[in-house]
Amino acid sequence: MADVPISPRAMTRPAALGRTLDLWRQGDAIQRLALLTGILLVLVAVAAPLLSPHGPLDQSLLNRLAPPIGFERYRPGYFLGTDELGRDILSRMLYGLRLTLSLAFLGSIIGLIVGAIMGLVAGLFGGICEDIIMGAVDTQIAIPFTLIALLFLAIFGSSLLVMVCVLGLYGWEQYARIVRGEVKRLKTLPFVEAAHAAGATNMRIARAHILPNIVSPLVVQFTLSFSNIVLLESTLSFLGLGVQPPTATLGSMVGVGRDYMPTAPWIVVVPALAILAVTFAVQILGDWLRDRADVRLRSR
Repeated sequence: MADVPISPRAMTRPAALGRTLDLWRQGDAIQRLALLTGILLVLVAVAAPLLSPHGPLDQSLLNRLAPPIGFERYRPGYFLGTDELGRDILSRMLYGLRLTLSLAFLGSIIGLIVGAIMGLVAGLFGGICEDIIMGAVDTQIAIPFTLIALLFLAIFGSSLLVMVCVLGLYGWEQYARIVRGEVKRLKTLPFVEAAHAAGATNMRIARAHILPNIVSPLVVQFTLSFSNIVLLESTLSFLGLGVQPPTATLGSMVGVGRDYMPTAPWIVVVPALAILAVTFAVQILGDWLRDRADVRLRSR
């Protein structure tokens, strides 16, 4: 018998107590590692002012290009070395991680909200609304987003507000396509038709019956978008078009350090490893949460 989405009203709600422990027990070694990595990255980013041994902008030209601990020219207090201006790499990495995660999270949330609303409107109402929205989606897909980002940054500058808006434009069309397809599929199922027959409005049907059944694909797309936005922000900052110096992001640290790779590779390696850790944790956790959020799997 084919699997069909189950109306949330027909499901029993799992107990909230011990849910986190259940997630931990049911995960494999890679998933647990990703969970620990994600929690550690978030905690480190939040506690950056407490963990940083120096200010992210503090310069010490006498200590410029000092190597990390364990190397011959290591300077006490600079555990991961210093950059070309004598700024502490560890401190800048902590603050850069916090800013990069904040930008990626805000951009992903904006894209999710805009795309989900557009997809719901297109799927529920159809007609000319659907034609206009899907035309915008096709246009967005046809144009490489990097060109759009470069155009916006060239016109409006590289302030934090502009960066959040630009990153928020990334991926909304994918959310819209997913939500529209799921809404059109779910509208034909018995429990939605029964709700229509009972006199429920489109908004009530969307909130009570459709949105809970599209959590799983949205979670997957959110994680993909989050990772891609981290890489996009890093790319723009690497090119010098993202958040401007002296403010540190992971991408800008890699971009500045590329000129010193032969003599001071730690300037690039430390933020590059942080980017790798973020994308690894988000991708693995996204797959894990997808399985846990699928109402069809939870109802079995």
